[in-house]
Amino acid sequence: MLGRHRIPLHKTIINMGSNHFLHFKPTYTPSLFNKPATKIIFLSLPSSSLVPKLHPLPLKPYHLSFSTHASIPRPVSQIYLEKPDKEIEEIVDSPQLERLKEKLEEIGISCKSCKPGQTYGLLCPMCKGGDSVEKKLSLFVAEDGNAAVWTCFRAKCGWSGSTRGSADVKSSYNRMTKLTRVKKRDREITEQELNLEPLCRDLREYFAERMISEETLQRNSVMQRRFENKIAIAFTYKRQGELVSCKYRDLQKVFWQESDCQKILYGLDDIEGASDVIIVEGEMDKLAMEEAGFRNCVSVPDGAPAKVSSKDVPSQEQDIKYQYLWNCKEYLEKASRIILATDGDEPGQALAEELARRLGRERCWRVTWPSKNKDEHFKDANEVLMFMGPAVLREVIESAELYPIKGLFNFKDYFGEIDAYYHQVLGPDIGVSTGWRTIDDLYNVVPGELTVVTGVPNSGKSEWIDALLCNLNASVGWKFALCSMENKVREHARKLLEKRLKKPFFDVRYGQHVERMSVEDLEEGKKWLNDTFHLIRCENDCLPSINWVLGLAKAAVLRHGVNGLVIDPYNELDHQRPSNQTETEYVSRMLTSIKRFAQHHACHVWFVAHPRQLQQWTGNPPNMYDISGSAHFINKCDNGIVVHRNRDPEAGAMDLVQICVRKVRNKVSGTIGDAYLQYNRVTGEYSDLK
Repeated sequence: MLGRHRIPLHKTIINMGSNHFLHFKPTYTPSLFNKPATKIIFLSLPSSSLVPKLHPLPLKPYHLSFSTHASIPRPVSQIYLEKPDKEIEEIVDSPQLERLKEKLEEIGISCKSCKPGQTYGLLCPMCKGGDSVEKKLSLFVAEDGNAAVWTCFRAKCGWSGSTRGSADVKSSYNRMTKLTRVKKRDREITEQELNLEPLCRDLREYFAERMISEETLQRNSVMQRRFENKIAIAFTYKRQGELVSCKYRDLQKVFWQESDCQKILYGLDDIEGASDVIIVEGEMDKLAMEEAGFRNCVSVPDGAPAKVSSKDVPSQEQDIKYQYLWNCKEYLEKASRIILATDGDEPGQALAEELARRLGRERCWRVTWPSKNKDEHFKDANEVLMFMGPAVLREVIESAELYPIKGLFNFKDYFGEIDAYYHQVLGPDIGVSTGWRTIDDLYNVVPGELTVVTGVPNSGKSEWIDALLCNLNASVGWKFALCSMENKVREHARKLLEKRLKKPFFDVRYGQHVERMSVEDLEEGKKWLNDTFHLIRCENDCLPSINWVLGLAKAAVLRHGVNGLVIDPYNELDHQRPSNQTETEYVSRMLTSIKRFAQHHACHVWFVAHPRQLQQWTGNPPNMYDISGSAHFINKCDNGIVVHRNRDPEAGAMDLVQICVRKVRNKVSGTIGDAYLQYNRVTGEYSDLK
């Protein structure tokens, strides 16, 4: 070993390994100093530290995750061949190296025997090597002994980091921290080196029970490997016919694979140049697909994640878990249609989503596995093949559906909703009666729509909306949020109670000739007010913005289940806008926000807007285009209504109110036209003309 008592390079070095280094041979390395060749002898000794004591199997098949080549001995670090002996000893014994080791020990990286300038394969303290206890943590110690960088190459871990021993020592730390991963050369393997052999009769029968034929097994080079008294299935991963990696499985469904090999898709050569590609979750499913006639199928090598990551897709260098996709990029980028036939369980669906995120949802399709019984579906392709046969499996793949893309849908996705709309089982989608026979032919209240109400001052816009709310509550029990800035709370309560109880609040002036509501009526009315209405009010001197109003309205919908929102009026809101935005642009964006709120929460919104000052007004009802601010008030609303009261005794009764329906976007809920109501000044009620 190289340390305080350094062994000369022409001496014999003995390397002691674990019991899977059984076929190592002496190897000779030419000396770089023209001295006699270094003779390196690898001895095979059991290493109990690598074998968990509680493992029930006589031989741990996942010893392979620790293996290295017999023909490639560990290289002697270049630092020791270039630096003088005294300088090497100074680095090995330096205080900064000791401090570095202490820091690494504190975070769980055991490196007492680590030397500068070398890379070590260790057990990751984060993932503990997984179920197979793989030593996948690659630790590199800088040549100056003051810095270290590490990466765990387990696909499900990927932990990485760097640190240094001392801050006041000149170090390569800053350069090392810029390295995102420690690059390792992919290991090369052969079938001869791995001692792979044809499948025995027992394993062929095992595959036959799973409906996998010998022809399919031979074409996919499915082999076996012996581990003393244990035999494991060997799935060979090949590219251009050359062995790249090998994955093993025993009959207890324990998986492990060769370490330090490049990760690729299983069956990669079968999709070369293919426009349609099927991706499954396991090697057995890939073989099952072939039995159904699909050779253009590959399997992922590492199974499925527990859930979909909440983070963005990382860069190619950082995407450790799905590195196999990047390694097979030239095969996959030629495919125009990728069918994701992963398992039907939650991890399988998470895998499908992760694959779609990387491959592009626009070219992905997905399968739905058929029902096994009343409560269950088949889990994967091999289950369908075993229980339903190749014809059903083929039908499942051929009926794959487009992978959903957020914001892009087919009408098929809404057939259930369309049927419910037709049978009127979703709710009042064709509109709720206003409570007035003459108006119902023109206007009905539909959840999720926006109604803009206008009219000249003192025409009764707010009074009519209040009467409408009382009718809706009486007929279908709707609740409301009121943002009525022009009304004092007590006055608004009086108006609503008078319409509800059909009695005047006071017995003076307007109500002196009619019985006033009693105290008992008042108490009953107060309870109704509290149960039916929720107030949105800005109690300070500031004007509320539309976003502030909609935020509180959302809370009222979620907390109290309100069905309608009244914003009365527009000019009482804060309408500050950016200097580069016109009033027309502002009104357009504001109305869009209100409509989205209404649609998302199925809440009908009444928005009161005053008309601009009318020059030479003749007393006729104003037009919706007369609203102050923008023509978008009529362009963007679902319904436009003008409330107009007669002011000329010669033109008719003074209690006659004209309801002008000037826009109805949805013909199911009404049409354009005029209706007349009679106004009761004492109680504030509106009624159909007799």
